[in-house]
Amino acid sequence: MTDPAPLSLSFPAIQTKKVTAAFDGGAITSDAGVLLLAQAERRLGIIDRLARHIPDDRNQARVVHALADILRARALAIAAGYEDGDDLDALRHDPAFKMALGKTPGDEVGLASQPTCSRWENAPDIRSLIRMGREMVDIYCDSHDVPPDAITLDIDDTFDTAHGQQQMTFWNGFHGEPGYAPIHVYETGTGRPVAFILRPAKTPSGKEITGHVQRLIRRIRLHWPQTRVTLRGDGHYARPEVMAWCETHGIAYIFGLPGNSVLKADPVIATTADACAVFRAERALPAHRTHCETTYAAKSWGGTERRVIARIEATTLGMDIRTIVTSIRGSTPERLYEFAYCGRGRAENLIKLHKTQLKSDRTSCMTAAANQMRLILHTAAYWLLWTVQQEVPEKEPLKRAEFATLQIHLVKIGARIIETASRIRIAIASACPDKTLIAHLVRSLAAPANQRPRAP
Repeated sequence: MTDPAPLSLSFPAIQTKKVTAAFDGGAITSDAGVLLLAQAERRLGIIDRLARHIPDDRNQARVVHALADILRARALAIAAGYEDGDDLDALRHDPAFKMALGKTPGDEVGLASQPTCSRWENAPDIRSLIRMGREMVDIYCDSHDVPPDAITLDIDDTFDTAHGQQQMTFWNGFHGEPGYAPIHVYETGTGRPVAFILRPAKTPSGKEITGHVQRLIRRIRLHWPQTRVTLRGDGHYARPEVMAWCETHGIAYIFGLPGNSVLKADPVIATTADACAVFRAERALPAHRTHCETTYAAKSWGGTERRVIARIEATTLGMDIRTIVTSIRGSTPERLYEFAYCGRGRAENLIKLHKTQLKSDRTSCMTAAANQMRLILHTAAYWLLWTVQQEVPEKEPLKRAEFATLQIHLVKIGARIIETASRIRIAIASACPDKTLIAHLVRSLAAPANQRPRAP
């Protein structure tokens, strides 16, 4: 809103010309790119799909802010870099955010306020959250034009610090503070988010992991009964219950396997390690790496022998042996370790996008249900930025950029918005460095999937 008495500011003169400034520019936004995010949201329909699972008992004839618009504003704000609900109080009358929600810049009714958004973050009960979790898996499956022949799902957890006496937090000895350890699941090859589950900050048990995996795979199978699924994770997930369930239900797996004295003493691993050390020493190499495979049955596995791959590296500092366990057959130990397993490193980068760049670790609500709702909203914001990035041409550097970079280049765009009786015009700076790409994205996100324009 324009101040009736703008404050005049003075700057040092330039070439004898006086320099002044005032907050009287009218309807100007610094987030014009939120309209790209709004186009991505309209294509996905993600907010409407989530909102229908939350009961809304309000008298709809007296409702000012529809439930879907409240959630949509929150997700758009997160994707634009405003992760705190308090930010909505400052964004309520931003002309670009108004337009993203289908309002005109001059509309007196702005976005929902922070207290309203907070009430609806706390509104969903457990049943609603479960249904929204299933919907997120459905959204993931629907994002594929055709069922894929095979997918690899990376499962991992991360630590979120607690901000008080919050429900379901747990003391974590490694981090030295209480918090949550939400489970993240991604299709790492494409960067698609699949599932996110809030849980206490402790190592998950085999029974817990099996329950999560079972429900996830069951939902995916409803869409893709013939798709081959591979589950990949670190040593936390190499539980006998998980591996047994995967073997019974035709799910391939590859997990990190914590080392122990029995594995190190295995004849195949010990012999290969000795040969690796000798090879390095004889040739005075700084390091030498090799791989081997054996079969192993831990006591907790009930006598079931499984394929174990060992990566052995001899260096001037000593011997380093890492092991993985897998049900995959017909591939060499080197390929399984270096490509099939180490590919999970990208999942760490995806968690970083979700947690540190979209700030999904802001799980500071008092109840666990509200914090799970926040994870869902942050995942919706992830989908919006991911969808925009998919339309960036391959030759563009932003095709492989992180979300924080996308926000700077494609969302944080200054523009003056001019509203007349018949139209709304968005005036973006002539010197905008990404104007060709932005023009392409506007056309691409507005077009049907089979009619998208070619890259410039």
